[in-house]
Amino acid sequence: MEKKFISLVVYLHDAAPYLKYFLDTVLPVFEKNFQQYEVVCVDDASVDGTTQVLREYVESRQVKVMVSVVHMSFFQGLESAMNAGRDIAIGDFVYEFDDIFVDYEPEVILEVYRKLIEGSDIVAASSRGKMRTTSRIFYALYNKTSRGNGRIGPETFRIVSRRAINRIKSIGQYIPYRKAVYMNCGLKTATISYESCDVDVRIKNKTVSSERTALAFDSFIYFTNVLERISAIICGVFLVLTVGMGFYLVGDFFNGDKPVEGWLSTMGFLALGFFGVFALLTIILKYLSVLLNLIFRQQRYLVSDIEKVVKS
Repeated sequence: MEKKFISLVVYLHDAAPYLKYFLDTVLPVFEKNFQQYEVVCVDDASVDGTTQVLREYVESRQVKVMVSVVHMSFFQGLESAMNAGRDIAIGDFVYEFDDIFVDYEPEVILEVYRKLIEGSDIVAASSRGKMRTTSRIFYALYNKTSRGNGRIGPETFRIVSRRAINRIKSIGQYIPYRKAVYMNCGLKTATISYESCDVDVRIKNKTVSSERTALAFDSFIYFTNVLERISAIICGVFLVLTVGMGFYLVGDFFNGDKPVEGWLSTMGFLALGFFGVFALLTIILKYLSVLLNLIFRQQRYLVSDIEKVVKS
């Protein structure tokens, strides 16, 4: 059995119907292969009795390891909740289960661990199943405009070394999008792809759409230059219009043509004005990008209490 201390950080939000199956699938892998491990469940304001199901499971199965439940003060979303769980975990290596939908064989859990032992600091498991169209668009656009070299994609769960955790904490106390930070922290990363037992599970997994949209927008601001590019392109379009108006005016002057009075001056002023606005916007976005890189963000999550769940 492996002697490394392992932490399992599990995100829970209204996951009562799936929790027992997840635990029945995952926990035996660690019981058989690791001498020491802990389970850190982050309850993100569940209202369907998820934590009660967890307590009953620990009692009925006589789970011998320490199970901690981090109760978030209110619903704060996946990234903030997992940041809280990561900060509490004490293992040499930390498994991060962003959801508990199991579409993989238990052996995949050990595969990512073995890959980590070979020399990587972050290893993710990725399904070859179907992916939402919006997710495909997001990953394609993100990877095209990312400031870093690391490419991101769909991940089911991952294992992170303590060195990687310390590295990202030195980047900033609050990590707005862990996947992007992990891939661009300068440490060796790897991805293990597996054949999904249910190719549609990622599509059927209904996460909070508003949170997903906000996270995507924040990720573009933090880790890509897509907004700068859009602003620069619009700025260039209005610059071309302004120059075109100038050539048109000079051509009319030499040809002796008389356009509608005031038309050229009005259109030229508008084109030049919009050019100036978007040029200024591009500069502002660039300065904001530099500031974000310098100060990142402060820690932003609130925990109401931490509960220790043990068998009686």
